[in-house]
Amino acid sequence: MQRNTGNADGTAGVKAASGLRRGPAALAAALPRLLRPALRRRGFAQGEILARWPAIVGPLLARHAAPERLIFPAGESGGATLKIRVAPGFALQIQHLEPVLVERINTFYGYRAVARLRLIQGPLPVAPPPRRPAFRALSASEEEALAATLAGLSDPTLREALTSLGRTLRGRPERGE
Repeated sequence: MQRNTGNADGTAGVKAASGLRRGPAALAAALPRLLRPALRRRGFAQGEILARWPAIVGPLLARHAAPERLIFPAGESGGATLKIRVAPGFALQIQHLEPVLVERINTFYGYRAVARLRLIQGPLPVAPPPRRPAFRALSASEEEALAATLAGLSDPTLREALTSLGRTLRGRPERGE
């Protein structure tokens, strides 16, 4: 026998009498369970530090440094060494900021999890370029209104630059789209 159930995360699924869930489920709900073995091999019992790295160290440092591995002393849950891959030429700045970074990381964990950093200079994984928003084409009436607004300009270079700017501003997506 099967019955429909609503999950806590808003997804729907079918729960069989045996207790196993069948049907669609949210991928976000399954990812932590699937990633846990790989993260544990790297010393990250929680993957949160990887996901929240820019919030922990700040966007500037996050662009030049990435956590690689968390190594705890045998039998202990604190005093770990965090291996960080650092972009060449940026290691000295990270080295000077080590006490601040260790404090921020420990604040994130809520206890003295990290005692020191070990820096490894090398190239960082390439981040995908930020997506640019898609701009819609202006309607004929919007093009006419823009041309009428700029008709009084005698300089053709300025008129063309302002026309391009006007198309971009009027064609950009609204916030939240």
